[in-house]
Amino acid sequence: MKIELSEIRKAYRKRVVLKDISLTAKEGDCVGILGGNGCGKSTLLSILAGVQRADGGSFVCDGQDLLRDGKLRNALLGYVPQGNPLIEELSAWDNLRMWYDKETLRRELDQGVLAMLGIDGFLKVPVRKMSGGMKKRLSIGCAVAAKPRILLLDEPSSNLDLVCKEEIRHYFEAFKEQGGILLLATHDMQEIALCDQCFILKQGTLFPYVYDGDISRLAENLS
Repeated sequence: MKIELSEIRKAYRKRVVLKDISLTAKEGDCVGILGGNGCGKSTLLSILAGVQRADGGSFVCDGQDLLRDGKLRNALLGYVPQGNPLIEELSAWDNLRMWYDKETLRRELDQGVLAMLGIDGFLKVPVRKMSGGMKKRLSIGCAVAAKPRILLLDEPSSNLDLVCKEEIRHYFEAFKEQGGILLLATHDMQEIALCDQCFILKQGTLFPYVYDGDISRLAENLS
């Protein structure tokens, strides 16, 4: 499997947010999209997920443009936005039941991805009473119900404690090992270290960036 973003564009009236965004990734790749707040990272991921429309460009997977084939896109993609997509009044179990049949849900909680994410520890907790880490793990659990081959994640470990970050990182590593493709909008150093490719999104343009562990150099390039 291979994906290719080609010349994706987006503007809001006269404000250009994305200028001809292009990149490629193959099975097992993790791609980091880095950039300051408001640079367009969330806009790019929401376009790829089909939440917003692009003004132009393509998102091709094995010859099929996922921007124009919603059915295939939904079959291949899982999307975790930066905000909370869960239903606040419902428990973790009830949110999951919107995505999993009961038999599959119990299996995944016992020895599958939901067990790996530690969701079995707070099944009866309403979303409104959950910590940020619980909500993020549950959001990922819902997003991967259809076993997507591509995951789009917007700041997946933002404001999480170290234990939760580690659990989510282990899941990302397993997803890569199984041939999945990850696209991360991130500021997190551990997530950046997980990436096989990094790009900086700045003034609407995407630049390749090789992260060498020098945080000062990265900050200078982001500013």
